[in-house]
Amino acid sequence: MPTTTKERLVYHVVPNSSAEKWLVSQENAEFRKEFDTKEEAVEWAKEHARKAPLGQVKVHKKDGNMEYESTYGEDPRRSPG
Repeated sequence: MPTTTKERLVYHVVPNSSAEKWLVSQENAEFRKEFDTKEEAVEWAKEHARKAPLGQVKVHKKDGNMEYESTYGEDPRRSPG
């Protein structure tokens, strides 16, 4: 979980080394969970990111490049006002 209220909980959805299964890993943590399909991995990651005060899911393609990201909660970045 985030250590401060401004830290975003970030999950990455990536293919495993053989590209046969999909992994959800948490940024800056040792957490990893394996899924049979990309859809299952994305669903799980989004569900858990939504529960955090600040959450984000970064979904990668089979080649490892970023496909898209989804952000949840209030954006912690503030423009000078």
